[in-house]
Amino acid sequence: MADITLSSAVRTNLSSLQATSSLMSTVQERLSTGKKVNSALDNPNSFFTAKGLENRAGDLSTLLDDMGQSVQTLKAADKGIEAISDLVDAAKAKANQAQQTSSQSERNQYAKEYNELLTQVEDLAKDAGYKGKNLLGGTGNDLSVTFNEDGTSSLSISSVDYTDTTLSTGLNLSDLTEATSGTSAITLTNGTTTAALTGGSLLTADDEFTAGDTLTFTDANGTEISTLEVTATTTVDDLEAAIDAIDGASASLSGNTLTTTSEFKLSISSSNSGFNSNATLTTNGTDSSFATDSSIDSTISALKSAQDSLRSQASTFGTNLSIVENRQDFTKALINTLEEGAGKLTLADTNEEGANLLALQTQQTLASTSLSLAAQADQNVLRLF
Repeated sequence: MADITLSSAVRTNLSSLQATSSLMSTVQERLSTGKKVNSALDNPNSFFTAKGLENRAGDLSTLLDDMGQSVQTLKAADKGIEAISDLVDAAKAKANQAQQTSSQSERNQYAKEYNELLTQVEDLAKDAGYKGKNLLGGTGNDLSVTFNEDGTSSLSISSVDYTDTTLSTGLNLSDLTEATSGTSAITLTNGTTTAALTGGSLLTADDEFTAGDTLTFTDANGTEISTLEVTATTTVDDLEAAIDAIDGASASLSGNTLTTTSEFKLSISSSNSGFNSNATLTTNGTDSSFATDSSIDSTISALKSAQDSLRSQASTFGTNLSIVENRQDFTKALINTLEEGAGKLTLADTNEEGANLLALQTQQTLASTSLSLAAQADQNVLRLF
């Protein structure tokens, strides 16, 4: 106020008190915020440099979250491959079991179980996704991971397609053919007449059979299942019983026809070249893909290739996972470095600021006392009145 006149001593002490109060406000702000640079007015160079470091750290933090999700996507794919490998091993075990038995019925059952395992492989591959991204799902599921804020450092991870086991670019495993039942017929008549033989009739009554003939029953693999030696006392019922004794086959006599039904291609041959005007009779069904040893060997070879493919892909995903996790750790460390650097430019030393506040409080007390003394000195003139 221009109309008020202060003595030099009072004005000096007042200025000192005001300066101390201003300093106290600054120190108190630093203690409350923990920063020595709270705005560009405090230190423009430090403020904007720290702001740039903090912005970069924030951008990297966002990318760090994306890396974490990419790691989970890779882990989901790896778990999927691990489970699929177990199923492929189980399928290989089915093929080995089929190879160890000569029963066509059992081989057909193993073929059915094999196909079910392949179905499970496809279903499992479809379920191996994470947040809508499935690295085992083929087209549209490639994964791109960005490592820096300007996008110049990244990793592209190609997906594979295991949702269809028949794809040559995937597992290249085809479903097996499952056996279907078929029939063949033997006409049984009495000599040159058209009279049908009955179950109790002698088999040699038909000119196609003579005592000493040997009937041989074989499967598509050429494996001899059983034999029947025709004697002078062998009856039609004996032939029917021999067929019924074969696993997966049966025979029935109707009129002059003995019909053989089997779950696989059953061949009946005779040492008598005149047998049914043919050397061999074969049921007209479809064999399973496990019917022959060679087809089983081919399947086992395909399964081995699939296992090699799975192991190779697991190794590729493992390498990708290592890269992403390594960059994730690096990014975490870099964010800490950036934030630490920003802090060194802006953070206050609370111990120092606490000591400053204590000193300023003491200085303020002294300044107040000094101002009071100066004011008292100015009041001495009142003693004259």
